[in-house]
Amino acid sequence: NDFSLYDLVMDHSLLFGAVPARYTGLGLTPLETYFAMGRGLQRPAADGKPAVDVGSMEMVKWFDSNYHIFRPEIGPETQFTVSSEPGACKPVDEFLEAKALGIATRPVLLGPVTFLRQAKASAAGGPAPLEALPRLLDAYAGLLARLADAGADWVQMDEPVLVLDLSAAEREAFRTAYARLASGPCRLLVASYFGGLEDNWPLALELPVAGLHVDLVAAPGQLDAERLAALAADGDRRVLSLGLVSGRNVWRTDLDAALR
Repeated sequence: NDFSLYDLVMDHSLLFGAVPARYTGLGLTPLETYFAMGRGLQRPAADGKPAVDVGSMEMVKWFDSNYHIFRPEIGPETQFTVSSEPGACKPVDEFLEAKALGIATRPVLLGPVTFLRQAKASAAGGPAPLEALPRLLDAYAGLLARLADAGADWVQMDEPVLVLDLSAAEREAFRTAYARLASGPCRLLVASYFGGLEDNWPLALELPVAGLHVDLVAAPGQLDAERLAALAADGDRRVLSLGLVSGRNVWRTDLDAALR
């Protein structure tokens, strides 16, 4: 689930049914809806299909990368659902495709707090997207259950907002989200990247998840003696994953140097 035709955040908007109303009721296929959200669509009426004239969703920079994403639009009207139709649930479908080829994979999902942090209110003056967290967690829990039924053991939850300054409400959202999701059937690995955890180390260690990934390319000094001791105190409760290969560098990584 780490491949995207267009944008990984928009993939999750579509996955959870968070499609703005202006893209629905237009007689579009799911794929046409997806690209209309990303590029807009202008089409005259033809062959019994109505005319369409919609712009794209808002594009914003994805952290400090050169990549851009389309901001989810979340409001009280957003009903988070995950399709049960065959071929309509990308993480499950891709997991089963690999499984049929004899390949065991770890599905990757954008974490709920990062998804909502990147979102905007669907209407000016509307409630903050983070207020939708309880409803979104229901959808995540259902998706994790389906992945477990398909045979997934581990699921990676990407939460790059952990490297940013978080408000008290966002910190509490992390506690709420992973108290709920970590009690489910899959072992969760929370992945941070684009920087060091810094002041969010205590929060990350507080999360009741089975694994934690940290970025040692962007922040090679973040595993100091104090943090290593805190991780060691967990014993075998948590797996530590280290990011040692830069996804932005065109040159081959010196693996010996990275391991040192």
